[in-house]
Amino acid sequence: MGLIKFIFITIMVLWLIRLLLRLIFPYVLKNMFSKMQQSAADPRQHQQQQQQQQRPRAPEGSINIDYVPPQPKKGNADKLGDFVEYEEVK
Repeated sequence: MGLIKFIFITIMVLWLIRLLLRLIFPYVLKNMFSKMQQSAADPRQHQQQQQQQQRPRAPEGSINIDYVPPQPKKGNADKLGDFVEYEEVK
């Protein structure tokens, strides 16, 4: 009896989810596509938004360094140990 009840409840839940998706999914898609069309219709507004999101430019004549290359290791080669040449044998 418990197995039949479980199967019945499972089928009802899946049917309810399917019904809700048929009602809600088209509405969500319609809203999403209308927003995309509005943003594509006015490209100037899109460009303004991108410019606002970019970081502000530094005044002319100022220097800004974003990348500093790594410094070579300073040390005496004698302290690093001996180098032994070897050949790989297969």
